[in-house]
Amino acid sequence: MTSVDLPGAAYRESYAAKDGVEYWLEKVGTGRQLVVKADDTAAYNGFTGTADGGTFRADITGDNALELRNRLPWLKPQLFGLATSVGTGDRLGICTPGHVRAMKAVGGGLKPVFAQQSIREMGRCHREPRNVLDDATWGAFQEGWTDGVGADADHLHTTADIDRCADAGFVFYTLDPNEYVDPEAESADEATVRTKAAALDWASLDSSQEKFLETYVGHRIDLEHESITLDEESVLRAMAKYGPSLANAMDLYRHLVGLGITHEVEFAVDETDYPTKPAEHVVVVSELKRLGMEFVSFAPRFVGGFEKGIEYIGNLDELKRDFEIHAEIAKALGPYKLSLHSGSDKYSTYPLFAEATGGVAHLKTAGTSWAEALRVIARHDGDLMREIVQLALESFEQNRKSYHLSCDPAKVPTHATDAQLVTLLDVIDSRQVLHVSYGAVLDAFKPRMYDVWQAHDEELYGIIEEHFIKHLAPFVR
Repeated sequence: MTSVDLPGAAYRESYAAKDGVEYWLEKVGTGRQLVVKADDTAAYNGFTGTADGGTFRADITGDNALELRNRLPWLKPQLFGLATSVGTGDRLGICTPGHVRAMKAVGGGLKPVFAQQSIREMGRCHREPRNVLDDATWGAFQEGWTDGVGADADHLHTTADIDRCADAGFVFYTLDPNEYVDPEAESADEATVRTKAAALDWASLDSSQEKFLETYVGHRIDLEHESITLDEESVLRAMAKYGPSLANAMDLYRHLVGLGITHEVEFAVDETDYPTKPAEHVVVVSELKRLGMEFVSFAPRFVGGFEKGIEYIGNLDELKRDFEIHAEIAKALGPYKLSLHSGSDKYSTYPLFAEATGGVAHLKTAGTSWAEALRVIARHDGDLMREIVQLALESFEQNRKSYHLSCDPAKVPTHATDAQLVTLLDVIDSRQVLHVSYGAVLDAFKPRMYDVWQAHDEELYGIIEEHFIKHLAPFVR
């Protein structure tokens, strides 16, 4: 906390000084303003606002956020390489202060990706990539975070999506070719697998089936505790399942590289129906490297259930072994980070994942901040919360598309009492129904909801901080 004498309305943690210019945020009504102070008024150039005596006041806009990033380099997204990192997705654009407080509370050098949202979520929230980055900038600045920030353009499917995020200033690109993964290859008979493999567009992979088999059949990978020897059936099944997705991912990757921007890449196949087998991990990563992709992290589909907003479903001993073998493969073929997606609220998995990877890991969360923010609505505007629940139930079948869920909407109370409302986020059925309702709910109630959050912003930050400490602490080494 600064010892500089600031006005009572100032967010004291936000104070920063660089090159003879001072910056801080002040609360103005239910909003905020950036204050810039310098002896030379030329220092105000680049911001849009109004001179106010010996200072300059600027509104919380995208252009002013960009200028602030240019002035204070610790707010500009950077690459984190193999450092332990955590994505703290924020669908609302108001939760970053709570994320920062949690990061400060646990310490330990974790690298935060405060700006993270998938293209799918941006569409449902009517946000653009710049909105995501600018909101994270203001939140990090407000809480005085100076230890570097990342920015993840999550689950990208098209070159147009890459361009939008590149124009905004993102540096971490999660390539998601899951729609090209063939789930039938998981359990198809050997003859069908061979037919699928033979039908691949091998030219797009700069290879042939003959070359592929020569490269991998009989290949042995020595791991820390065991070895993997690839047989013909397993490698053909791997390519039948993932081959088209590799070609698509390389198209996206080459486009990204062609932009000539600073970037890191994650390759993700987590949103598939079946776990990624060790042999599949070896083949997928080896083929990507052969084709020239440089990536910092890989997100396989791990065993068990990684559903939205709730604890892990499955056998923890099996998951522990799955983490370990994938981590050993990543070490042998890389090193590169393993990335745990749908990581929100999977408390039992974090110590296992951190230990297996030795911290060469990335944790990705998304909707949990939205869900926790609803607690503030439930506590302070019961009527609004009941309307939210009703709409979430009415729109559930549409909302649930593309998400793994096991909730039963019939178990969610439609006329909850005030006492029941505050517990809805603690029950699996109602938490998941609300978790995926964000698009429909924000479309209907956004102004009313933000009024509540702005009136109780410190309570919101405290809820988010407490929630994320539980996510982050197991990764502190």
